[in-house]
Amino acid sequence: MTEEAVTAHTLTPVLRVLRSCLHLMVAALLALAAVRALAEHAPDAPAVLATAAALFAVYATGPRLPRLRSSSGAAALWLAAVALLWTVLLALTQDGVWLAFPLFFVQLHLLPLRGALPAVVATTVIAVAGFGWHTHTLSVGTVLGPALGAAVAVAVVLGYEALYRESEQRRRLIEELTAARSELAAAEHAAGVLAERERLAREIHDTLAQGLSSIQLLLRAAERALPQRPGTALGHVRQARTAAAGNLAEARRFVRALSPPDLEAGSLPAALERLCATTARTSPLAVHCQVSGVPTALPTAHEVALLRIAQSALANTVRHAGAGRAELTLSYMDTEVALDVVDDGAGFVPAEVPAPGSAAARGTGFGLAAMRARARALQGTLVVESAPGEGTAVAVTLPCPATASAAAPSAPDPAPDATPEAAS
Repeated sequence: MTEEAVTAHTLTPVLRVLRSCLHLMVAALLALAAVRALAEHAPDAPAVLATAAALFAVYATGPRLPRLRSSSGAAALWLAAVALLWTVLLALTQDGVWLAFPLFFVQLHLLPLRGALPAVVATTVIAVAGFGWHTHTLSVGTVLGPALGAAVAVAVVLGYEALYRESEQRRRLIEELTAARSELAAAEHAAGVLAERERLAREIHDTLAQGLSSIQLLLRAAERALPQRPGTALGHVRQARTAAAGNLAEARRFVRALSPPDLEAGSLPAALERLCATTARTSPLAVHCQVSGVPTALPTAHEVALLRIAQSALANTVRHAGAGRAELTLSYMDTEVALDVVDDGAGFVPAEVPAPGSAAARGTGFGLAAMRARARALQGTLVVESAPGEGTAVAVTLPCPATASAAAPSAPDPAPDATPEAAS
């Protein structure tokens, strides 16, 4: 729908009322002129009646001509015909002067301002001259009456147009604000969807994917142990069953949006010790965990991020490094908390790790990206130092919120098996 169509549709009720009142005024004034001429038995009463009827007929055809609203030329011709008949009526009876007032509004409505103002002035001059010719006088009242009527008509029309322009500006502004709000809501929704996808991808990678890979490794070890070492194979199967139970707990946590089971069972240092013990038990890697500084209470988001980063780093070590030993250190400082995972494995070139999702990645590469995303989400930093044959060091540092000041209790003894992690 075009802007003109929208405007016409919006203002149709108001314009309909104003036009109806204007048409009724013209009809009433013409009827008044005819009735007064007949009542006074004027000699020119038949001419007045005929002219009034012709003027009403010409005037009544105007609203039914669509070209009058779209063509200023057609409107000017119609107004000229109306003005000519009105001038004849004014020459016949002084009562025709009252029709000048509605004519002002018609001229201002149909003609552009540069053409309407001269038409209003000409109509005012004709009204003053006609009334003065009938009364044979030209007093101040004779001039001021039509002039004031013209001034009032011009002021009303200009004021209405100013109000109309202001209302249109406000309407457009409201439409722009509504559109901007809709776009902002859509952008926020899209950003929320992407953020939630990223969060779920990190959670699945750091928990379920690694747990399933650990189960796969344990079942392979059990398969190799059969049939010569059934006891060893049974131990691997039991460990796989424990890992499956842990992954089931993680899957249920996703549905309930709770904190990791390891953190629900105790503090972050205790969860890291259980992680190290489980990794050492389910893989050939010897893992040692130590805590530096005075443990303090951290927000759940910080503890979850540090635990997940530790899980992912140890899983990468088990799967890719071929290391024999790994050191995990959690350091509490005045304004920061740091986690370091160092191994003596084969090492790699961090700059050559393919981006997740690329053709070269082939389903890998998500571990480092997920760790960096977790650190960045909490305004922290993550640094990976490695070189071929020199092992790997993963260091993450998170700022401690000002509210985290209460000392945490000492780490309890490691609880039963935590979910084993073994893959990236």
